[in-house]
Amino acid sequence: MTAPLTPPPPSNGHSSYPDGPVPPPAGDPVPGTAYDPDGEQDGPGMLTEVRQAVVAGVAVVLSGALLGVLWWRLAPTLPLVGDESGGNWVVYVKDSEGEQAIGVDATFILLALAFGALCGAVVFLLRRRGGVPLVVSLGVGGLLASLLAWRVGVWLGPTQDLIAHARQAGKGVTFAAPLKLRAKGALLVWPVAALLVHLGLTGLFGPRDPDPFPPYPTTLDEARGQGPYGDTPA
Repeated sequence: MTAPLTPPPPSNGHSSYPDGPVPPPAGDPVPGTAYDPDGEQDGPGMLTEVRQAVVAGVAVVLSGALLGVLWWRLAPTLPLVGDESGGNWVVYVKDSEGEQAIGVDATFILLALAFGALCGAVVFLLRRRGGVPLVVSLGVGGLLASLLAWRVGVWLGPTQDLIAHARQAGKGVTFAAPLKLRAKGALLVWPVAALLVHLGLTGLFGPRDPDPFPPYPTTLDEARGQGPYGDTPA
């Protein structure tokens, strides 16, 4: 005599045991989640996220050229004067107590702060789901954009050869000093501002993940009404 075989579970997915329904077989989508035939759930895959992050980073870097032009146009001019003595030219600052040098750095910092905040807000509006690749691209792109803005402003500004510029202007004639970013830490203002604005907007207005656990019953009636198959009769 052979032992009777255990019958298979019902086709409706409910188990005869009081522990709850039988979990779905391996490979089936979990109930309550979006099914993707490509094996990706909850939004685009990593390849799509990386592609979007690269596009956003390139756009941020290219906008650094605009910051460089604005820095060149809006930064105050540092006046210099050239003097010739014995065939040698000496260049010195005309107003040694002026604040033009500080104003040049301050102009770059304020522009970078505005551009960083704007980039962070625009990226959030276009891609609300965020993601690690997008955040990394925003930070790296902001740093590269600052470097590009710095070099563009220096290139558009007066020549870096002070002696040649002084000889061209003439002895005792005031001329503009080349653009110079003395505070190199200003290059970090753009990426930091972009990341803070983007992360802040994501935390306040970003999509929320659903709660994977149901609310715990607080009363006896609620506890009686919850069972493995829905509401149970009192």
